[in-house]
Amino acid sequence: MRAITSLSIFVSFSLLLTACNTKAKKEKLPEHVKLDVTPVKGIRYTEVKRRFSNGLSFDTSGFQQEPSWIIQFKSADTVWAYDPAQKIMQPFHLHHDHADVFNFAKEWFRFKLISKDSLVFQRLQVTKKEIADDIRSDVNMTFYADDYIKNKLKTTAGKLQRPSKADTLFIERMVAKATKYPDQRDSVFAGRQVVSLRPRDNRITVERLSSVDKLNGRTEAYDYLYPQYKLVIPDAYKEFAYEFNVLVDEKGKMRLSYFFTNLPEFRETRKKVLEGIISVYLQNLLIIKPGSTLGVPHTSEITVDVIGRKPSK
Repeated sequence: MRAITSLSIFVSFSLLLTACNTKAKKEKLPEHVKLDVTPVKGIRYTEVKRRFSNGLSFDTSGFQQEPSWIIQFKSADTVWAYDPAQKIMQPFHLHHDHADVFNFAKEWFRFKLISKDSLVFQRLQVTKKEIADDIRSDVNMTFYADDYIKNKLKTTAGKLQRPSKADTLFIERMVAKATKYPDQRDSVFAGRQVVSLRPRDNRITVERLSSVDKLNGRTEAYDYLYPQYKLVIPDAYKEFAYEFNVLVDEKGKMRLSYFFTNLPEFRETRKKVLEGIISVYLQNLLIIKPGSTLGVPHTSEITVDVIGRKPSK
């Protein structure tokens, strides 16, 4: 379970989609309302759904909301939450800010429903006591009591956490678009299971790079939203080093996507060089498995750092 870290993934990713001048909604601060957790004290709850307000757990970039929290109210001001690193429940202070807005485990929530069987929280982005009126506050988390799951629903949390029929239909539409326009960046999306690149032999080496940097807010979601690979060709025709993006379609075929050059007059020359590297080296030296979502392969974009080295004489 990734209870404490997974919500931070959503926050970090959402910041990419929100402009610096995001409009924030300043709430009036009504009188404090005392939260009585006595009826649910000691009940262990497992998160079974995490969705945007449109009811989906995916967005158009391929980002997936994944339910993973486990919590338990221990007292009027203490909530326990599962720590995946130490694999134990950890206590957090439950701070009541105003009305139905609370803070624990370094996150802000609006408590929308609290009962013995279930809880519903809205995750909030709060900056300087203002709640952001954008995607960062557009996610609802649903919890069921473990006893309710086992004895009333007679199922498991794992089954309840599976993507919904609406998610499946949404991904099917996304896959259809990506398949129809495999060479257009705005028509493809990140695979929840990323592209796999494996060397056919020792003529190339492959290293999957990670961009996770939790101190700067880059969490695990970046690694599947923006997969990056370092490829070294030890017997290239000449020395070179290029970083560029590639679209990998549902059959594993590569197409040149974005690349940067600060010399516009040489752009076409650079394009031909990179397309040659793809067709001569990458397509032939790699075993390529396309990215997929919900078990369906589809076109997705990756970044490659390709280094060519001439053989020593």
